[in-house]
Amino acid sequence: MLRLYLLFILIPWTKSDAEEKCLELTDLNVSDAIAEIFNPSVDVKMLLYTREFRNCAEPLFQSNYTLNTRFTQVKKTVMIVHGYRGKGQKPQWLPSMVQLLLKADDINVIVVDWVRGATTLYYPHAVKNTKNVSEILAEYILKLKTQGVSLDNIHMIGLSLGAHICGFVGKRLNGSLGRISGLDPAGPQFTGKPPNERLYRTDAKFVDVIHTDADALGFRNPMGHIDFYPNGGSKQPGCPKTIFSGSSFFKCDHQRSVYLFLSSLEGKCNLTACPCSSQQAFRNGQCVNYEVFKPLPCPQLGYYVDKWKNYISEKGTTIYFDTNKDPFCMYTFIVDIIIWSKPTGKGYFKIKLIDKNGEKEETKIKGDYVTLEKFKQIRLFAAFYRDFKDISKISLTYFQKGGSSCINKIYLLKVQSLTNPERPPLCRYDFILKENVETTLKLISCLKQK
Repeated sequence: MLRLYLLFILIPWTKSDAEEKCLELTDLNVSDAIAEIFNPSVDVKMLLYTREFRNCAEPLFQSNYTLNTRFTQVKKTVMIVHGYRGKGQKPQWLPSMVQLLLKADDINVIVVDWVRGATTLYYPHAVKNTKNVSEILAEYILKLKTQGVSLDNIHMIGLSLGAHICGFVGKRLNGSLGRISGLDPAGPQFTGKPPNERLYRTDAKFVDVIHTDADALGFRNPMGHIDFYPNGGSKQPGCPKTIFSGSSFFKCDHQRSVYLFLSSLEGKCNLTACPCSSQQAFRNGQCVNYEVFKPLPCPQLGYYVDKWKNYISEKGTTIYFDTNKDPFCMYTFIVDIIIWSKPTGKGYFKIKLIDKNGEKEETKIKGDYVTLEKFKQIRLFAAFYRDFKDISKISLTYFQKGGSSCINKIYLLKVQSLTNPERPPLCRYDFILKENVETTLKLISCLKQK
């Protein structure tokens, strides 16, 4: 009876194991960033999250390097590596990434805390520290390997300098990591460097890269097995255009890579596009060969892109496409047109789609001039901020270059969703399209070709 009484007294004063073990990302400030200039240092911590303890980080290894019992060797392991922290502030996106990853998969999530090493007002110090951090991380990963973890089952995600850290880790492990995702890899002090001095596709069995600030803080050239260039890789929609917007002017484009990756986990929409050589080629409708990856559609940016790893060339694939501002969704369609009248020269089209409720939207992309030739198919590209699941009609306006009036006889018009290519195409046959006159047409199921 006495023991039971003592137990009830002691319970309120006893902390749970979870409360004692919960770790936080290192929190530094500007004074630490200044002090680092004169006294450089690097410290790396490995914070483990699991579905059981998704809101509580624990050390991956105990002080004697024994592995945390909550870590499951046979599960996939995702390591998140943040980038440069000029003022020591915590990355705001990290908690969301941890939670979304654990929601998507029952995995081990490890946040690599190298804030003490990334925090400095002298950027070259942080660049130098990337190799020091990679050496420490490689040792940790080799310890995991001795505990039965397959390197093929490790996926590293790195932002900015963190992307190059992932690359250096991969080099130390001879490219045996399963996957590296580079989120706008840092450009300053890496642009122009050879592959052994930055992230490169040989650093893992599959390397995917998202470029969103290629002309400033990011890296322009392709470096992965697949490189995504949303909005041409710079000047992201919704980001400030002037310096008067404060710090967001400098970091918004750069960090957009993270939020695009997060959107793939949230499942708001599929950011899908086909291989392409440039943004202009994409906008001209030249990058719509969605049969390249059959039986899969064209690749989707983000977490699930590894579904395409066996269909992508070892030499690398570049993908250009457009997105909206947050929530980033842009729904793309191809419009094929064949005329059977005499050639009328060059012109361009304005395209609108109309759904069964009568709601109408004009394409957000203005294509280049196209040449109309008899019985030669032209391919147009259209992009919209919302998905037209139930297309009823299409509205076309043709503008002739030079202003001369013309009448085009259209043999075939076909509309196909590129974002959702599994949807059947819709067609319209044999109609007249006058110059500068908006023509609205009801679409029907396409005839089966014999």
